[in-house]
Amino acid sequence: MKYTRNNLKKLEDLCAALSYKVRYEQGHFQSGYCVVSSKNIIVINKFFDIEGRMNCLIELLPELKADPDQLEDDYKEFYKKLISMRSMQEIEM
Repeated sequence: MKYTRNNLKKLEDLCAALSYKVRYEQGHFQSGYCVVSSKNIIVINKFFDIEGRMNCLIELLPELKADPDQLEDDYKEFYKKLISMRSMQEIEM
């Protein structure tokens, strides 16, 4: 997947479809992001470039407490693609 603003927007829309709001703010995050589970908010370091923001969102997807089966078909397909891509990256490591 290429690191473009359009793909970042798709990831943000996917998070919104999973009932999570994505915000970019300054903070002291060890990993570059923070998840406020009780309010379904994902906070990502605002100083990250597009690649860093996308990597954070892709890393967080499997950890979100959401049901991907309730997504629309296009979002469901995109979600499965991202999850499989992430698992393949873990295998390579």
